[in-house]
Amino acid sequence: MSDLAAFEAERPRLARLAYRMLGSVAEAEDAVQDAWLRWRGAGAESIDDPAAWLVRATTRLCIDRMRAARTRREAYRGPWLPEPLIEDIAEDPLERAEEVSVAFLLALERLSPLERAVFLLHDVFDADYAVIAETLDRSEVACRQLAARARAHVREARPRFPVSQDEAARLALAFMDAARRGDLTALKDLLAEDAVLITDGGGKRKAALRPLVGRDDVVALISGLIWRCSIPMAGHIRLARINGDFGVVLEAEDGVVTIAFEPGADGRLAAIYMVRNPDKLGHVARA
Repeated sequence: MSDLAAFEAERPRLARLAYRMLGSVAEAEDAVQDAWLRWRGAGAESIDDPAAWLVRATTRLCIDRMRAARTRREAYRGPWLPEPLIEDIAEDPLERAEEVSVAFLLALERLSPLERAVFLLHDVFDADYAVIAETLDRSEVACRQLAARARAHVREARPRFPVSQDEAARLALAFMDAARRGDLTALKDLLAEDAVLITDGGGKRKAALRPLVGRDDVVALISGLIWRCSIPMAGHIRLARINGDFGVVLEAEDGVVTIAFEPGADGRLAAIYMVRNPDKLGHVARA
């Protein structure tokens, strides 16, 4: 097998790992490309286990990027959301939805780069601790401790409740319809009592500067947007699977917006995640 063929065989897995590490489609693509450059320069024909070597290289590259991005993240204006991962509704998701959900990725953000790497490699990608220890240049005992701390944080993420594809689509379309009509009563009925709305504008486009918690706060924000005629709901929409959940891609007057809807246990929406930052939507606009 040629160097290129060996790399391409592993590329999808490397991309999935890098996205979960970085929360960014663009940065994940860059990390995988950097792994390719290292692969070419390493004399790939002499590597006994290409898959393990590439996972190790990609993980280390992602950790370096996470550490370098820490200062930028601290200065980020308003709530941060991962770049939306868009899948065609007609296709089955490549992974279990909970492994790419926004809630899951936000929980991973609480972890240190090493905790995140250990947790993903072991609990999501099924690597054993001996391999992880070699990848991170840590002892197996240290890796087990990192994994235990990571799990304690991730457990705090909002639990997911399985709903049918039809029900998830109904909730998403009903929300968009009520918002466009300015029907605040219908909006409130669609939201769980403790529903959360997070909007990410990154200081580039208008967005709430804090998460809205509770359906009254969420509806109050939407009501204000309707009153100011600035609600980003008017425009062509298409259903999409966004980070494993049903959502919509909206072509608003000022650019593309993605809205992911997370169903709750009571048949209402538990969370809404809206990405408006154009820096995170280049790959969506090109789709």
